[in-house]
Amino acid sequence: MAIKPEDLLRAIATMRGDAVCVPTMTTVPAWRTIAPDDLSVVCVGFMGGASSLGLGLALARPDRRVIVFDGDGSLLMQLGSLATVAAAQPRNLVHLVFKNGVYQTSGAQEVPGGLQVDFVAMAKAAGYREAYALADLDAFRRRFPATLRQEGPVLVELSTGLAEQTPMTAPGGKPFSQQVEELREKLREL
Repeated sequence: MAIKPEDLLRAIATMRGDAVCVPTMTTVPAWRTIAPDDLSVVCVGFMGGASSLGLGLALARPDRRVIVFDGDGSLLMQLGSLATVAAAQPRNLVHLVFKNGVYQTSGAQEVPGGLQVDFVAMAKAAGYREAYALADLDAFRRRFPATLRQEGPVLVELSTGLAEQTPMTAPGGKPFSQQVEELREKLREL
């Protein structure tokens, strides 16, 4: 049985510490509710940009852990970002891929390759220091604290179901430029 995305996000929220988080697409509505005032900038409106945005943050702030909440469809849109991240070797980057096999935000059309796509193999081949897959919430809870201490980049492929809401069905949100300015101010205060 696939992990409920909202359950994963709640688990991440309890373990993330002071990490900067980059939620994308279907993780955004739940994350806004679970962690409304955390250090995050959401990646909506530029599908496939989460890993690149996370890389930029990780390189700019090597003193902070950066956690990217990517979707399988989003990552497939910019698959070359795996090689870019691996080449930069950000020691503070954790790349989570929420794998449900569909582009949920645009109507749940199957992604190319569906659930057969192996992001772990791709990340390892690109040069990530570590990559592994999990399909069980308890296993995630056991392993994630060590992952947060591990030298990155690390990719974790998470077998999930569909999210309860998408950015298209959820209310609220802020323009990207406002999110960036708010994150910049929060980081200056720390």
